[in-house]
Amino acid sequence: MRHRKSINHLGRQSAHRKAMLANMATSLILHKKISTTLAKAKALRTYVEPLITKAKEDSTHARREVFSHLQSKEAVTELFREVSVKVADRPGGYTRILKTGFRLGDNADMCIIELVDFNENLLSAKSGAKAKTATRRRRPSTKKASKETEVVAETAEVIESKVEEAKADNTEEKKEE
Repeated sequence: MRHRKSINHLGRQSAHRKAMLANMATSLILHKKISTTLAKAKALRTYVEPLITKAKEDSTHARREVFSHLQSKEAVTELFREVSVKVADRPGGYTRILKTGFRLGDNADMCIIELVDFNENLLSAKSGAKAKTATRRRRPSTKKASKETEVVAETAEVIESKVEEAKADNTEEKKEE
């Protein structure tokens, strides 16, 4: 039985796990989305969302607390200047996890974790959908649900293509060296 064992240790010692989550949080803040395994993404979500909440209050104390977790001046600056401004009115739920399939080598469940207010594709699709909706409240139709599923699938495809382009660029750079 695993009563009251809420933390996923991710098969690592505590120092390694803390360093990994800090590095992933820094990458997420700087790049706005990263591709990782589902278990790591869920652990990262519980790590980074309290930091974003602290960043809403721009004070020296809050900056020092966030820096003690991230250990990156660039990430702290980005978090307090850009991210906190966009999520100022949001009461929580700053990240989104999109499942992308399974990894080829070990069949690990892969996903993309991203900051919610920084996905331009989904934001533009939602703003277009809001203009078309009626003012009456009613049960959601299957057509609307399928449109949202299509938007998420298109977003995942765009992200996957960008990840593949980045991997191709990295391999080209390694060949040049």
